[in-house]
Amino acid sequence: MRIVVPYPAGGASDLAARLLAPELQRSLGQPVTVDNRPGANGNIGSAEVAGASDGHTLLMGSVGTHVINPLLSSRLPYDPVKDFAPVCLVGTVPLVLVMNPGSAQSLGVRSVAELVHAATGQPGRLNMASGGNGSPTHLAGELFRRLTHASLLHFPYRSAASALEDVLTGTMDLMFDALPAVLPHLRAGRLLPLGVTSLRRSAILPDLPTVHEAGGPALRGYEASSWVGLFAPASLPAEPLARLQREASAALVVPALRDRLTQSGLLVQGTTAAALSALVTAESAKWARVVQLSGVKVDR
Repeated sequence: MRIVVPYPAGGASDLAARLLAPELQRSLGQPVTVDNRPGANGNIGSAEVAGASDGHTLLMGSVGTHVINPLLSSRLPYDPVKDFAPVCLVGTVPLVLVMNPGSAQSLGVRSVAELVHAATGQPGRLNMASGGNGSPTHLAGELFRRLTHASLLHFPYRSAASALEDVLTGTMDLMFDALPAVLPHLRAGRLLPLGVTSLRRSAILPDLPTVHEAGGPALRGYEASSWVGLFAPASLPAEPLARLQREASAALVVPALRDRLTQSGLLVQGTTAAALSALVTAESAKWARVVQLSGVKVDR
């Protein structure tokens, strides 16, 4: 069995796949490997799984592959609904608004409100990195910009990991990135966290306020969390699909796995296939509004 991660190593999808794979290997009684196939905001790896007919290839999909990309492009190399069978939602993934500590210190920024003040008072001064034009890390920032009228110059990278590297070195001032990706750097003091993008604080960072509560009136209700879920090609026969759904959901209630995912910054879900399908529908409506606000349209 192969779990394709359509993003580079180190992100939330990659982390979820690598922690889930050993549990599936034990329960299914066969090797389960993780294969990173990054490119085009997840389209390349997703298209590969959509066309797989070997019965042993899965996708660790995300809000990007199954919601945002279809909203941005009319020419996707796969259909997120017709080409895939949902297996289970693995977890939700808050993003964190982080700054390079040196950049923050030079501007006197220690909070979301102070960032908004600096970005509106000094147009063109602050650079915002993202994992690519139209990526979840980009749209979280675009929503922030639209609501606050903050002047943030957007620089899209080939991946969120590449963007984060430049925030760490100070080439870029700030970005919105997945909690699992930034958590080691937060613990090491290499990044300054300003706010988490979920409506509730993260249990793993209980002292970090949400953007919603720390950003003032303009950011009331701000929410831009992501999620990761396991999908199979639609061609997978019903019997092995049903077994896979059972085993994946059972793996996600194993205490050791739940603890490792939680400590890495994911809120573990382990829901049914039907719940994942319903989530895709609900998220499509929500993110359509964000895409409309951002004005982004990427035909690729």
